[in-house]
Amino acid sequence: MTLEDIDLDLIREKLASQLSEKRFRHSIGVADTAAEMARRYGADEEKIYLAGLLHDCGKSYKGDAAREFVKKIGYEPDEIEWIQPGLLHGVIGEHIARHEYGIEDPEILSAVRWHITGRAGMSLIEKIIYIADYIEPGRSFTGVEAMREEAFRDLDRCIVLCADSTIRYVIENGYLLHPRTVETRNHSLRILKAANIPEKVW
Repeated sequence: MTLEDIDLDLIREKLASQLSEKRFRHSIGVADTAAEMARRYGADEEKIYLAGLLHDCGKSYKGDAAREFVKKIGYEPDEIEWIQPGLLHGVIGEHIARHEYGIEDPEILSAVRWHITGRAGMSLIEKIIYIADYIEPGRSFTGVEAMREEAFRDLDRCIVLCADSTIRYVIENGYLLHPRTVETRNHSLRILKAANIPEKVW
């Protein structure tokens, strides 16, 4: 199925039936925010909107249901993903987007896959979805306003802010920190340092 064949109204209707009302509103918020960011950075707005819409399509699988799902599709979780299966909904979402929503575009699928922890060397669409997930209008936490401002100035500075916030949250709540979150932060931090951007700016 190509992007031209996609029926957004049908996708929204299906998502609304599969996700909680709160999660569906969040998905719409991410899609709208991501599309706005796409206009700022000259990215494919239609593609990014669709990735934002579907980024949490695997979110309804939790705990053992998430573990069983990834086992059935042949994905082997790492130790942290197995202990904290909430980290698996990107893998699950990528599979659902492909097989239940007919998405074939690799950039959309990859953005769904990596939106939770990010990864070192993210593409533009991956960065935008990663950030939009943090800053959509329904989010309310310390530091989100700074992220919203930075999101439209410099993606890598914003990624560092997002990753820092995640690391603080994980530490404060006693969760396991996935190394990909650190790798995501460090990669963007190295980009900033290589560009000689003063630390006080970010």
